[in-house]
Amino acid sequence: MQRLLILTLTALITACATSPLGRSQLQLFPESQMAEMGAAAFQDMKQEQPLETSSRTNGYVTCVARAITAELPDQRPWEVQVFKDDSANAFALPGGKIGVHTGLLDIAENQDQLATVIGHEVAHVLANHANERVSTSYIASAGLQLAQVAAGEPTPAKQQLFGLLGLGAQVGVLLPFSRTQESEADLLGLDLMAKAGFDPRASIPLWQNMGKSGGGNPPEFLSTHPSHQTRISDLSKRLQVAMPLYEQAKRAGKRPNCG
Repeated sequence: MQRLLILTLTALITACATSPLGRSQLQLFPESQMAEMGAAAFQDMKQEQPLETSSRTNGYVTCVARAITAELPDQRPWEVQVFKDDSANAFALPGGKIGVHTGLLDIAENQDQLATVIGHEVAHVLANHANERVSTSYIASAGLQLAQVAAGEPTPAKQQLFGLLGLGAQVGVLLPFSRTQESEADLLGLDLMAKAGFDPRASIPLWQNMGKSGGGNPPEFLSTHPSHQTRISDLSKRLQVAMPLYEQAKRAGKRPNCG
């Protein structure tokens, strides 16, 4: 027990990292292992969920996603898949994986609003939020063999791991990102979409649409997500940073035309 405690404390001390916005994080796992877990989760999704076959729909979503991921420091190719699902959801996973539900396309009325959501989800990956969540769970579970869980048969532990990676309700386990992580992804995602040439002002009507589609929401203090009002207020303030990035992108010829 004492040896385990020493190993745990050592891991905590040596695994400190900083998010893109300057927040301290716990990150125990190398990027390669997070990518393996993300790829396993994405493969499971593609095998278990119906895929959208429309080339036009897939092309539209891929166009927006590629414009955003082109702004990332790591220029790895990202895999994009549209899933036939009426829920207004999207996700991004370590290892360069993006999933979008067809239901989101009913809420995101244009390419700029869709870029708001994809930028937000990619920002979770950019900020290593999945590593942070899995690392915390790893410490709490005293060494869960995560790689084995990811590659194994469907189990509650596997569902929990995929939820920690960011799939959430997609695998039947609701493990939302923390309010801090959500707010961080909002701001980073806004910057990303602006750098790609999407209008960051579209983030406001997008979240207004989300609020209308979701009906009544619980009070903010009962939720790990920021309320729609807080989210919109924070995004409005961030436009002071994002709008100059957007104007700079336009001057550089970045004018996405995804349809």
